[in-house]
Amino acid sequence: MAKTTPATQALVKAKAAFTLATYDYDPEAPRVGLQAAEALGMPPAQVFKTLMIEVDGKPACAILPSDQELTMKLAAAALGGKTAKMMAVPDAERRTGYKVGGVSPFGQRSRAPVVLDDSALGFEAIYVNGGARGLQVRIAPAEILRVLGCKTAGLTR
Repeated sequence: MAKTTPATQALVKAKAAFTLATYDYDPEAPRVGLQAAEALGMPPAQVFKTLMIEVDGKPACAILPSDQELTMKLAAAALGGKTAKMMAVPDAERRTGYKVGGVSPFGQRSRAPVVLDDSALGFEAIYVNGGARGLQVRIAPAEILRVLGCKTAGLTR
């Protein structure tokens, strides 16, 4: 597997401290984030998923624990909107340049506002997709905030 992706390139360019972890991606897994956590031997609460959403019709990105469901009202409020919905898969892939299952918040083709679930702050480091199926980036939440210029908020109930 190629370990150089637009995500890893963006992190290197930003001089971010991170390490890579690979695992055998299972395209049949019902929940990719949970499969990644299991394959990495990490708690699901520490392996985060990247979801592309639309807030008031505009693209946005939410990063949350793989074992949680995004609460759309909380995501909309965190990003200063009224309503949120999942972005259609073809739109998410076109906007980010990544295939679903490999969407990273880093190095996306078109930047969008990002919100990180505040539970990330309870960890020294979390795992986030590295821009390819089966590739995770281990990174401190403070680095995510710095590199992406994003905010934190509670995104789940």
